[in-house]
Amino acid sequence: MPSSTTADLSVLLPGTDRPLLTYYDDATGERTELSATDLGGWAARTAGLLRDDCGLQPGAHVGILLPPHWQTAAILLGAWSSGIAISFRSWARAGLQPAPERPLDAVFVSRKRLDSWLEEVPPSRHRYVLSLAADGARPDDVPAGYLDFVTEVLRHPETTPAYAAVTPDREASTDGTSYAEWGEIAHSIAASLTLRPGDRLLVDASEHEEPVQWLLAPLAAGASIVLCANLDRDRLDARIASEGVTRVI
Repeated sequence: MPSSTTADLSVLLPGTDRPLLTYYDDATGERTELSATDLGGWAARTAGLLRDDCGLQPGAHVGILLPPHWQTAAILLGAWSSGIAISFRSWARAGLQPAPERPLDAVFVSRKRLDSWLEEVPPSRHRYVLSLAADGARPDDVPAGYLDFVTEVLRHPETTPAYAAVTPDREASTDGTSYAEWGEIAHSIAASLTLRPGDRLLVDASEHEEPVQWLLAPLAAGASIVLCANLDRDRLDARIASEGVTRVI
């Protein structure tokens, strides 16, 4: 993200109480709505976890093996607000292993995916597992070597993230893509969708796993997000009406 996008996020996250991200899972019936203040609080807690518990500094590398989810958004924004680079391009499949000369400093993985990917999770000094349950419940069993993300993150204050002094050329992802480059992509996607401030974008999570699509592009445009996992197409028209959706992808 370029500095302009970083500045946009610093305005959005501490901001208003209107919905910024509404998450549905039609397989479980979950509906979780977060305002900019709510999401900013979770991002702040995550930034505190990475800084204080993990001892990470700007330039650290963090892996995310999580599906599109409101907690995924909090982790991404908390890491990026701290100047930390993210590995996420292959999170929909195994094979996230980083280059041997630069292991990850921390990794976040869903309990469901960990069952099948246990041998594929990249080595890291700090490992967190997420149940992604509607009530934020702890996983039934936390594997040895892992900590439960929700338990740990709630130990940190829900304060506004301290945005790192991020230059546009600093890497935002571990493949070397910079904040400026991701920002250009996000703005390009937003423009292709003709997103405008105040728009409400409904995203089919199964079709758009890359966070530049479901998170960064709408935020860059000043739009809010209705993120739908296991989307029931029979409910789509009713959801568009009830949520005031203006764009669908």
